[in-house]
Amino acid sequence: MPRELTIGNGSLHVMFDAVYQLRDIYFPYVGQENHTAGHAFRFGVFAEGQLSWVNEPEWERDLVYEPNTLITSVKLINRRLGLILNCRDAVDFQENIYLRETTVHNLINCPREICLFFHQDFYLYENNIADTALYEPRLQAVLHYKGYRYFLINVRTDANAGVEEWAIGTKEYKGAEGTWRDAEDGHLGMNPIAQGSVDSTIALRMVLPANDKTTSYYWIAAGTKYREVKILNAIALEKTPAELIDRTNNYWRLWVTKSLPNFANLPPEVIELYKRSLLILRTLTDNHGGIIAANDSDLLQFGRDTYSYIWPRDAARGVYALIRAGYIDMPRNFFHFCADVITDEGYLLHKYNPDGSLGSSWHPWYAREQMEIPIQEDSTALVLWALWQHFARYKDIEFVRPLYRPLIICAADFLEDYRMESTGLPRPSYDLWEERHGVHTFTIATVYAGLVAAANFAESFGEWHLAEKYRNAAAEIREATRRVLYSPQTQRFARRFDPDTGELDVTVDASLFGVAAFGLLPVDDPMVISTMKQVEEHLTVRTAIGGIARYERDRFLHVTEDFERVPGNPWIICTLWLAQYKIATALTLEQLQSVIGILMWVVRHARPSDILPEQLHPFGERPISVCPLSWSHAEVIITVTDYLDKYHLLRRKEQ
Repeated sequence: MPRELTIGNGSLHVMFDAVYQLRDIYFPYVGQENHTAGHAFRFGVFAEGQLSWVNEPEWERDLVYEPNTLITSVKLINRRLGLILNCRDAVDFQENIYLRETTVHNLINCPREICLFFHQDFYLYENNIADTALYEPRLQAVLHYKGYRYFLINVRTDANAGVEEWAIGTKEYKGAEGTWRDAEDGHLGMNPIAQGSVDSTIALRMVLPANDKTTSYYWIAAGTKYREVKILNAIALEKTPAELIDRTNNYWRLWVTKSLPNFANLPPEVIELYKRSLLILRTLTDNHGGIIAANDSDLLQFGRDTYSYIWPRDAARGVYALIRAGYIDMPRNFFHFCADVITDEGYLLHKYNPDGSLGSSWHPWYAREQMEIPIQEDSTALVLWALWQHFARYKDIEFVRPLYRPLIICAADFLEDYRMESTGLPRPSYDLWEERHGVHTFTIATVYAGLVAAANFAESFGEWHLAEKYRNAAAEIREATRRVLYSPQTQRFARRFDPDTGELDVTVDASLFGVAAFGLLPVDDPMVISTMKQVEEHLTVRTAIGGIARYERDRFLHVTEDFERVPGNPWIICTLWLAQYKIATALTLEQLQSVIGILMWVVRHARPSDILPEQLHPFGERPISVCPLSWSHAEVIITVTDYLDKYHLLRRKEQ
């Protein structure tokens, strides 16, 4: 199930599924330590002697955001119970407090009492071993803790504050389903403590006037020790949850509008998706610098692993999007992160955890009867490329200076040296799709761009001999690409070269866009034009959904063997790459207009909350794989900024 809403502040990250169940709580890193392990926190209403959880079919739901914010705007309607719930969720921009405001509207012309039930199903440190849940009478709150992880739950209404009714007990042990079952009769058992595999439920009773409404608040404070959550609880009580939500609303409105461009003739829906993409990308960015691919924990149920890692390549595209949009601090944090994790040899490994530790991997260190460097070389190269984009835009000299030797030169020396003597091309590594080992055109293009970036830095710092070395290597790579990777028979670039056999893999692959995207060849080079024409022809999904697939006969999560119509599932990223190429080659404003159609395609296939998945079902609207994906949102930002730059350039020329 996709995550329909995602909110956070870079330390505390909270996500909801499509039926408004809180499903993920990450702390203290975005993407590391999911303290729900994907299990649902139930939310329900007891009225007229019956309990109804909001995930049940009788509820009508509208899950969106307040404009230009990371505040949710959720509307829940239960016509049988005669109730409308309007909920606003927020993670305070400064403090690690998740808050929910619930306004309950009574649709019946008589006063009545209802009870809101909030269920907490924590798996602290991502497991349910040796947790403790208890009622803390001094704070009138429920507390879950283990080790250095504390979560305090509390509530308030206009009349009073504090938890007055609760259930604490065992789950998933000897048949126990959890304390949410205790809510079915409208009352809770008040057990004060439990340890092991535990959960909790709290009740909040409200009196609804006839045809009127009442508002209440619920919050979870996250900390590494008891004292922290005690202080956070006091802040919520003193400042009031309403004030915390309102100040967070103001913060995000200021953040997302601080450097908006002139959107020219872009439709309002595209503008809103651009701003939402910035906000979503921010929720997936940890304050220590890592940009997480995705935090949809449902994947854990199937592959026993997640997307909650920093892939340096994906993150480099994300940070490039932020640079283009006018943000400086998050890119700085990311580049410091890369400088901390890069190896002494000058390369970045497969993926990393947000705390900088090495992530899980399927790239072998020993293969083909020899030791191999288990890398996707494009990751290292794209970090250099993105860092130069940052420097070229902001001239951030004091920031770049301490990174010059340990990151820029270290990585550039590796890229320059890690090449085959026979061709001058990069040595084999894994491709960007993480499926094949070899010499890939996309990787070649990024290595070229990384070396050019390093040469630019070396010139800026007056080291002309290094600049010459890197530029010479880049020139050799460009020439070898023309000579080795282009197939005259197919009139397109191959996606991969096997140096052992000399064979070319001529499968049409959307990543061939990299030849133009990273400056390896001009966008109007006949080889590039022919290649990209075939990318569009061969990879267009010929169903009502449309879009561009990754490559021919892509079997990753495929749903049909009809590869003539469906070469693979449509990917947001690949479709936007085609848009970026059309922008780069447009010579008139009329030619540029075709890009708006592609951007509107993305708008139509976003979730109701404007979040974007990795890929789509080719015969339906539902997303396949994780949602939201940071890389998809990054490409929206890049495409919009590319479009606007080209629009204003062409308009000046045509005036």
